[in-house]
Amino acid sequence: MNAIWALGTMSGTSLDGVDAAFLRTDGESISAFGETAYRAYAEPEREVIRRAFGLWPGDDGVAEAAALVEAAHVAVLGPLASGADLVGFHGQTLAHDPGGRGTHQAGDGAEVARRLGLPVAWDFRSADVAAGGQGAPLAPFFHHACARWARLGQPVAFLNLGGVGNVTWVDPAAPRPEDPGALVAFDTGPANAPLNDLLLARHGMAQDEGGLLALSGQADAEVVRAFLCNDWLLRSPPKSLDRHFPDLLAAVEGLSVADAAATLVAAATACVAASFAHMPARPALLLVCGGGRHNRALMEGLAAAAPCPVAPVESIGLNGDMLEAQAFAYLAVRVQRGLPLSAPMTTGVPRPLPGGRISLP
Repeated sequence: MNAIWALGTMSGTSLDGVDAAFLRTDGESISAFGETAYRAYAEPEREVIRRAFGLWPGDDGVAEAAALVEAAHVAVLGPLASGADLVGFHGQTLAHDPGGRGTHQAGDGAEVARRLGLPVAWDFRSADVAAGGQGAPLAPFFHHACARWARLGQPVAFLNLGGVGNVTWVDPAAPRPEDPGALVAFDTGPANAPLNDLLLARHGMAQDEGGLLALSGQADAEVVRAFLCNDWLLRSPPKSLDRHFPDLLAAVEGLSVADAAATLVAAATACVAASFAHMPARPALLLVCGGGRHNRALMEGLAAAAPCPVAPVESIGLNGDMLEAQAFAYLAVRVQRGLPLSAPMTTGVPRPLPGGRISLP
């Protein structure tokens, strides 16, 4: 198959907005990166989605959230649609319970296809969860393609700091992402979600801009130590998380907002530091993407805690704000071609597994 222009989207659990990005690919290698766009959620929109967190199809509030997600995606994708051959629509994760009720991404790809007049690949996670996998993280196959595009000569790790953190250890010497030894990936623990929830509850703010509040506070080491004893954090990969960390937020209730923010940052960086024990070898570099890399407190904490140099993905020519949207453009082409989206060492499925579905306009 020749390379095509795919247009991918991401609306993460941090609820900042919808990212959209073009990628030219055949689903295996990256030919070119293209235009990007972003649509922020207004606070009333965030509240509609926030009320639906933890809910499942048919629950009150889910249909309203799904309609909002569809409309927001169509708004950002519409002006770009004429240049796309295929759209990758992730939707908005509302609940994630692999091994239990499954995984729930709000938004109907068939409706997005109808409104855009383009084929849409969507429902990327369900097949993986049905096969016994975690359904997440799904960006690792794209991380492998990025490492090969950048002609990296040694294993590296990609760390995405969204609402939840996830890490991918990549050996770029492996020709395919599904090859044994090519990847190890898993969620690390909380990242931006508890910090954002804290700031919203205490100050009505969407986030700690630049990490300035956390930098002004003092982390409570005892809270961090207790959190690191959480059963989930002690579990070996593969593993994935929902965005909620009620015990962690409860543990910082008695702290000042600055100290609470510093403690949440320290917990997130400690989780990342613990993740290196699960990697096959120490990576040459930890490459950070996602909104968390704009938080100075997080980045300074990572630099102090990681056993290797830490740098934003821009250091190798990538766009850290759009990497996940580009990933779903890449995965959309793999869905179209019937190629695997996940493997035993990324989500825990028993074998490399295709997934997703295509809706035509």
